[in-house]
Amino acid sequence: MNIFYLLIGVSLFAALIFLAAFIWAVRTGQFDDNETPSMRILFDDESTETETKEEEQDEQKQTT
Repeated sequence: MNIFYLLIGVSLFAALIFLAAFIWAVRTGQFDDNETPSMRILFDDESTETETKEEEQDEQKQTT
């Protein structure tokens, strides 16, 4: 019967540790935005588009 008291104490201690870890993760922003990073690869960078347009314009100027 004494082992039950020990197991309950240990399980409550482990639950408190997990609760503290979860609260720390929420406060440090681990769960702020889950969707954008996975979709970011699907969008083109605007800087790449402007660079290619500028390169095309430079090539046109050089050929004329």
